[in-house]
Amino acid sequence: MIVGVPKEIKDGEFRVAITPANVRRLVDNNHKVIVETNAGAAGCFKDDDYKNAGAEIASTIEEVYAKAEFIVKVKEILPEEFGLLKENHIIMTYIHSANRLPQTKAFLDNKVVAFAYEDVEDENGEFPLLVPMSEVAGDVGLLVGVYNLFNTNGGNGQLVCGAPGIGNIKIVIFGAGNVGLRAAKLGIGLGADVTLMDTNIKRLRDVQSYLLPEAKTLYSNKSNVIEAISTADLVINAVKWVPGLTIISKDMLKHMKPNSLIVDIDAEPGGAIETSKYSTHENPVFVVDGIRHICIPNLPSAVSNTSSMVLSNATIPYIIEVANKGWLRAAKETKNLINGLDFIKGILTFKPTAEAFNLPYGDVNEAISKFEK
Repeated sequence: MIVGVPKEIKDGEFRVAITPANVRRLVDNNHKVIVETNAGAAGCFKDDDYKNAGAEIASTIEEVYAKAEFIVKVKEILPEEFGLLKENHIIMTYIHSANRLPQTKAFLDNKVVAFAYEDVEDENGEFPLLVPMSEVAGDVGLLVGVYNLFNTNGGNGQLVCGAPGIGNIKIVIFGAGNVGLRAAKLGIGLGADVTLMDTNIKRLRDVQSYLLPEAKTLYSNKSNVIEAISTADLVINAVKWVPGLTIISKDMLKHMKPNSLIVDIDAEPGGAIETSKYSTHENPVFVVDGIRHICIPNLPSAVSNTSSMVLSNATIPYIIEVANKGWLRAAKETKNLINGLDFIKGILTFKPTAEAFNLPYGDVNEAISKFEK
């Protein structure tokens, strides 16, 4: 199979979908890999590294899409790419289609097959292609928050660990999942006073008992949220937003310390943090009612070398499965993959997206059966 790796075109996206080391694995499996020139440059992966691994270097994104059967990316397909999609394409990337109607329509109209990294699920209910980036996002979110407490970055001039005779900062983290736990672990390692908040009592018990006993835990309800954020220097949202969920509403900002900071790792506009809107690596901070916000939707891109390797190492077994077997056989024989198969040649097989946009939904197994010989 011909696998294509285009350069990411989303603003502030510096990662690359496949590293040279994993290109070599595809080549060793007798596949051809086409990489757009400078696709890995921001992550310190040179064109020569890809050539030495056996890849062909394409001069344009159009060439990659024209030649490749299997397109592997990091971020969603953007409007500039819609016209490059073809019916024979297999796409594998982070899709998040329930928030992106134009991309959803482009996939359906062009009858592509698309696997969403974020929906690939294993037998234990874990998301093996989402967790690695979630962990990196937790680390980066914490570091970005701590860095932006400095006076030189518009903060109140606080040192995370304090100093002899001076207290450490207070960090409140919403969500005790993979993202929140990583942020909390790093925060504690840097000497902060960290409180993890969640509605899952079992998870909080696990945190207190053995996952991170150094952290304080607090059940997340409105009263406790107001109390926690009123003394916090840094608030981090590590909860993936679902419709109807609001953790911090706009009117709750008045309870926070002036010029304190919210880092919304989920970064969904109007989401769990009502005042969130997208910001960028270049312009990370905006202010609402005297409270500073950072809402960068692709935080791991700031450490593109590390995050590209982490992502590529997680995805390459699945990429090889699809390349070796084709999308149909791979989905049938690899249970994890079928959970991430969200688009099948004009059929939308991801129910949340169908419900979000009132679109026709097709059961994935029934859709697959239509293409079996």
